Amino acid sequence: MEWMGNIVVVGVQWGDEGKGKIVDLLAQEADIVARSQGGANAGHTIFRKDREFVLHLIPCGILYPEKVCILGNGVVIDPKVLFEEIDQLQNYGISVGDRFFISDSAHITLPYHKQVDGARELSRRLGTTQRGIGPTYVDKMGRIGIRTSDLLDFEIFKEKLKKNAEEKNFILREFYKETGWDWQDTLEEFQRYGERLRPWITDTSLLINKALDEGKRILFEGAQGTLLDIDFGTYPYVTTSNASAGGVCTGLGIGPTRIQQVLGVAKAYTTRVGEGPLPTEFSPDLDEMMRIMGREYGATTGRPRRCGWLDALVVRKSVRVNGAESLAITKLDVLDGLERLRICVGYQYRGRTLSEFPNQIEVLQECEPVYEQLEGWQKETRAVRRIEDLPREARKYLNRIEELVGVKISIVSVGPRRDETILLENFHW
Repeated sequence: MEWMGNIVVVGVQWGDEGKGKIVDLLAQEADIVARSQGGANAGHTIFRKDREFVLHLIPCGILYPEKVCILGNGVVIDPKVLFEEIDQLQNYGISVGDRFFISDSAHITLPYHKQVDGARELSRRLGTTQRGIGPTYVDKMGRIGIRTSDLLDFEIFKEKLKKNAEEKNFILREFYKETGWDWQDTLEEFQRYGERLRPWITDTSLLINKALDEGKRILFEGAQGTLLDIDFGTYPYVTTSNASAGGVCTGLGIGPTRIQQVLGVAKAYTTRVGEGPLPTEFSPDLDEMMRIMGREYGATTGRPRRCGWLDALVVRKSVRVNGAESLAITKLDVLDGLERLRICVGYQYRGRTLSEFPNQIEVLQECEPVYEQLEGWQKETRAVRRIEDLPREARKYLNRIEELVGVKISIVSVGPRRDETILLENFHW
């Protein structure tokens, strides 16, 4: 198929929609795969033949030996996790080499970020991964963050680290009643990280824009999902970056006119990890059954995901916020065994029906879902490769999703492997 322009792939639920597989599929035709936000709290799972890869920081395109991969200025980098990932890839015979670049403006996650994150989670219970992502972004916005470029100058790094240590130790000891943190231990460790990172650190905004000027094909990879976006998600149970399509521009240093397509990724049902409302959550018995059938455990933390029926209000809001032109529906096969299905088409709130997803968490917590019921297909779909070969009930389910959210479906995933995919006629890359 012909490449029809640079594509943003974005999750339109609470993350874990299967973006890794979709990016892996599309990366076949891309020259560059670039990630714009998030940190080691992300987890993209990709199946290649009989092997499973879980990537937390490096873009999914790294599994193709000829693709260039970029971490933009909007990503927060945990060097320890990054090097563990690189070393694991090399053990599998996949070399990062000279086709990997990191923005010189990307911020670094340090040990005190993780310590503060853990202490704060104990008191606030926001459902974070406790990987230090939120506190790293807090320091970035507070203008006291340490960036990758700082690691390249030992004296600059030392000065900034020492100054931050005074503040962080005061907070840890006085407010959270935690043990302090020895910044000198970190100094030597991160000096080594800086030297190893040096060949990859560059002005990635310049790199990407030059590539665009040369007509290179770029796939923009998002982490988390729109309902975890700091502005448009279920605040405060969100991540600390813009996980919607708008974050691509600020997180990579490109203009919006450089983007030609936005592809939203939605699971055929709904899941979320951790705290926060999930209006369509299954009953405990069905929740456990779907968790087992769908392997619904967090790729980063291993935590069980909460499962529920597809929520059309969630997807419709995300389609609007992202300007998504089409959807990829994943894990349709997980619904194969169900006799009947439900789709949430509205909420009941204090005697009235809401047709749009509310922004106030207090309202959402009181909402009861309004469902439409559809017949299940109770036939296996993993071997299907053409939309017309899906069971009639499965096609009706997909058609109803299109009607409710206002965009066409262009990709249907019926299994974890790359080939277990249906590409519809309206799909262009």
